[in-house]
Amino acid sequence: MALALDGVTDRSLATLVDQVEFFKLGQIDAPINIFKEAGVTQAVMAGKVQHSSLFGGFLPDWRAVKLLARIADRRTDTILRAVADEFAKEGIQLISSATFLSHLIPPAGVLTRRKPDAAQRADFALGWKAAKAVAGFDIGQTVAVLDGAVIAVEAMEGTDACVRRARDILNRQGTNRPLVIVKVAKPGQDPRFDLPVLGLDSLPVFAEANAGAVAIEAGSTMIFDMDAFVRQADQQGLAVAAMDEKGVP
Repeated sequence: MALALDGVTDRSLATLVDQVEFFKLGQIDAPINIFKEAGVTQAVMAGKVQHSSLFGGFLPDWRAVKLLARIADRRTDTILRAVADEFAKEGIQLISSATFLSHLIPPAGVLTRRKPDAAQRADFALGWKAAKAVAGFDIGQTVAVLDGAVIAVEAMEGTDACVRRARDILNRQGTNRPLVIVKVAKPGQDPRFDLPVLGLDSLPVFAEANAGAVAIEAGSTMIFDMDAFVRQADQQGLAVAAMDEKGVP
C-alpha cells in the first residue's frame, strides 16, 4: 500500500499499487493510523516535497504542531528525523529510501560518452568542497561552478532553480560558457530520506542553462530512469560523472 500527499503526489499512483490513501501535508496522526490498521511495520519514503512548503500549503495536525514546537529548527533533516521518530513510537520503522533502488545509484566513474575535460574536473573538485560545506548546514546539495568560481548555491528552491539562477548570473555578465554542476549527499546523510536525486526532468534544464558537465556523488545519489538519462545526456553532449572525495576515476 502507499500513502500519498494530496496536491503533491501524482494521482496516477493509484494505478500502480493495491491501495493508496491521500492525506494533507502536515498530517502525522492520519498516516500513522492508516499504517497501523493495515499492519504495516516498515515503510519507505519516496518522492520530493519542497522545503519551502513550510511557508505555505502546510496544514499541521495537532501531533505535528507539538512536534514542530519541540524541535530545535526547521531544517529538512531535523523535521524528517522527528517524523521518523513519531512513526517509530507506533511500531513503524522507516527504512532506507534506496532499499529497492540500489541499481539506480552509480559507482564512481564517467557515465556518458563525453568525458569531463581537465578544467571541468578542477571545477568538480571545487564544487565538491563547496557543496559538501553547504550540505553540512542542510541548506542545499547542489552548486554551479565555472573557472574555479562558485556561481550559485542551491537553497530551498531546488537544483533546477539553482542551475537557472547560475545561468542568469552569467548571462548578465555577457558569457554563455558551459556551466559545471555538482550535486552531493549531506555529510552523515540519513539514507531514510532526502537522498540526492537526478532525473529526466533536469536534463532540459541543463540544456537550457548550457551546462557542460555534471557530477554527482558516487554511491549516494540516485538517477531515476538511469539508462534513459544517460542516453539523453549523450544526445545533449553532456558529460556526466559520479565522483567521490578523490575525484572522478
